[in-house]
Amino acid sequence: MCDAAGFVQFIIALSEIANGASEPSTLPVWQRELLCARDPPRVTCTHHEYDEVDDNTNGTIVPLDDDMEHRSFFFGPTQISAIRRFIPTHLQKCSTFEVLTACLWRCRTMALEPNPEDEMRITCLVNARSKLNPPLPGGYYGNAICFTTAISTARDLCSKPLGHALELVMKAKSDVTDEYMRSVADFMVIKGRPHFTTTRTYIVTDVTRAGGLTEVDLGWGKPVYAGPSEAGVGNIPYVASFYVRFISHKGESGIVVPIWLPSAAMKRFVKELNTMLMQDNNDQDLQEHKLLDRSKL
Repeated sequence: MCDAAGFVQFIIALSEIANGASEPSTLPVWQRELLCARDPPRVTCTHHEYDEVDDNTNGTIVPLDDDMEHRSFFFGPTQISAIRRFIPTHLQKCSTFEVLTACLWRCRTMALEPNPEDEMRITCLVNARSKLNPPLPGGYYGNAICFTTAISTARDLCSKPLGHALELVMKAKSDVTDEYMRSVADFMVIKGRPHFTTTRTYIVTDVTRAGGLTEVDLGWGKPVYAGPSEAGVGNIPYVASFYVRFISHKGESGIVVPIWLPSAAMKRFVKELNTMLMQDNNDQDLQEHKLLDRSKL
């Protein structure tokens, strides 16, 4: 029904009304026809996120019966700066989202130890509101998110410098244009709304801007945390991570990332990430934080 931006808008509207406003400061806009398929529909872009991938690993390289471990990791300015030291000169203008995504994709692939020739995928969720021409009107609270996917062999991800993964992530994000969004809508109609592939895929989405919810007061005071309680999507917890705005125990503002992995892979992931951060192999160096239990939300 809506995306994170629409959800935040809705909650803010409730907060304003709860505090005495007669109507929201931003009035809701329906206009779902703005994202309808064209007539006739025509697919003009490549949409790897819906590829029918040869599933020779039962859908994932993560064993479903393995001993899974859920942990969350904090990335403040110090950690992001440490990762940026691996970025080549021509990619220095990359965003925090792009460099963090490239780093996690690479470290996660190394931790899972897939076949070197396996194609590994990173799928990013992109807010396309400003990508459309004209942009969606203010107040639109429907779903304006699209998927975009980068692909690399495990061998290249693990053996090549971070710049390899980063360049692929940046290219995938830049592919999202007005034409790309129109092509996605047409693709959904022609293909019968297929499910995105999860085979050898890691999905990331940035919900840091939803952190504005921490300023919302519905009458009981401001919340101490606003965001997903753990990683995962539906019954596939290992496939996705959220980037959530967070304040560390030191009062430092940054991003917390929840991740599900098999226990053995988690240990390798921590080791690889520590190597990137140029710190000792000590879990606490990553400023790990436990998110709120779902039952407490």
